[in-house]
Amino acid sequence: MTSMRRTRRGKEPAMEEQGNIIELVDESGNTVAFDLVMTFDYEGKRYAALLPVDKLEGVGDDEVVLLEVVREKGAESFVSIENPILLDEVFSEFLDLFDEMIDEDDDENEETEDE
Repeated sequence: MTSMRRTRRGKEPAMEEQGNIIELVDESGNTVAFDLVMTFDYEGKRYAALLPVDKLEGVGDDEVVLLEVVREKGAESFVSIENPILLDEVFSEFLDLFDEMIDEDDDENEETEDE
């Protein structure tokens, strides 16, 4: 099971906001920077959608990394979703939420243009 821990560097990012750069440390001790697209709940668990800041082996330019957010002893860990069926379900939920977010942004932009 692959897991990554968030490093503490300066001010810890708010999990709900878009556009936060977070650094995660993998099991090999490598630090990897991600842009936090969103966090969301699905079936009682918390998930994070992340975009690698730099090229990451096994992740395409147009792909998002989905990890489960697990709280243990007051710290957050990001854990790979090993079950392929659950991963598909979480990805589908992410797409629905992302589409809603894009639609809301489009609506706001249209209202601003109309003023």
